[in-house]
Amino acid sequence: MTEILTNGCPLRCTFGMAPSVFQTLNLPGKPVILNAFSAGIATDIAPGANIPPFGMCQSLSNPTVASATSAAMGVLTPMPCVPVVAQPWAPTDPVMTWNGVALATVKSKCLCAWGGEISVQAPMETLVQSQ
Repeated sequence: MTEILTNGCPLRCTFGMAPSVFQTLNLPGKPVILNAFSAGIATDIAPGANIPPFGMCQSLSNPTVASATSAAMGVLTPMPCVPVVAQPWAPTDPVMTWNGVALATVKSKCLCAWGGEISVQAPMETLVQSQ
């Protein structure tokens, strides 16, 4: 039994200062959990569209944070978060797919180019049995 990542799941980033909420489109044939929540797939990683900002970013790998921190004489200066996700959600469900792409689960994670790990804080649905 697998808990699937769905529309509305709260997300967090290790360098973000605020939570975010996963978003995905309800497309024809895409699994819907509890008749309400569209399932996320491994490639639902578009910044803004699927993964909204996490408030302010605190990663010194982020050029805007590094620049602001340098200008503040080394005092960490968070700047607005703009996620740069370069790889799909992983691990994914080993069985369930949509159009050949595996469904992401609440245990899936993805990485921001600035070093933050994006993870799911809680599922929006009950357990779904993988068949």
